[in-house]
Amino acid sequence: MTASYAPAANPWRAHLICMAAMVCWSTGLPANTYLMPTLHPLPLAGLRFMIAALVLLPFWLAFDGWAALRDANWRNGLMAGSAIGFGGSLVILGQAWTDPVTVAVIAAALPVIGLGTEIALDGRKMTLALGLGLALAVAGGIMALGTQATGISFGLGALLCALSAVFYTLGSRWTITGLPGMSHLGRTTITMVGGGLAACLVWLVAQPLGLTPPPDFGAMGTNAWVALLVFVVGSLVFSQILWVTAVSSLGVGMAGLHINATPFYVMLIAMGLGGSWNWWQAGGAALVGVGVIVAQGLWKARGQDANI
Repeated sequence: MTASYAPAANPWRAHLICMAAMVCWSTGLPANTYLMPTLHPLPLAGLRFMIAALVLLPFWLAFDGWAALRDANWRNGLMAGSAIGFGGSLVILGQAWTDPVTVAVIAAALPVIGLGTEIALDGRKMTLALGLGLALAVAGGIMALGTQATGISFGLGALLCALSAVFYTLGSRWTITGLPGMSHLGRTTITMVGGGLAACLVWLVAQPLGLTPPPDFGAMGTNAWVALLVFVVGSLVFSQILWVTAVSSLGVGMAGLHINATPFYVMLIAMGLGGSWNWWQAGGAALVGVGVIVAQGLWKARGQDANI
């Protein structure tokens, strides 16, 4: 196993951190509903990453010092971040040519991509417990979508969504393997810079092609600006720091199992805004939890030989 991964002495702590990352990320979905009427998704993606980088850079400098910024492997960091930012732009374009249900169902397959990547590149061994846990987590993720999961469509949009999952998985892996010795804050910040550059590049290319209108900041009200703050700080800055921390211990495949519980977290957030409880989504989240427990059951932290 790649030495850049550091198996946790207590993997359940890493799983709790990953759950917290998914909760933070889920806050961005309700917030996005306030932003979509005034900001097209492509410029929004570029702005989101760039603002996140600007927020994080002073904290990285304060906590790690100037030497950490100067000596960081910017080439690897920007490459990993570009994969994440490019993946984020692809899923936006994919959703424009398909529907949110298709995006969500394909996202449920992300742990499959993550585990496949680790098997191919890192020597992870597929065990019976891991395979069963993966199947339960994917089934739980689709179940959490409810009856809407039957509406999945295929085509160019679905292909772009699938490619976005591949880019995000590779970017998350490179964040750990390509930046050894860096703090989680440093890894997160440098990849946010790369993600912002990649997403802004896609935006600048798409605008003259007529794929996206220019942003209308003047039309944004107070609710939209508050939503943008939540979308950047809560849903990206906090979630990405927690995600990088979890992936550094669990690996992107195991950590990816938690993504399938996000519909449940979104439902909980919606409840706080006046929504209702959905037992089907709760059952799906419970199934994802069982999958995580089963998959983690035979995991042993043994340095480079650990099946993380």
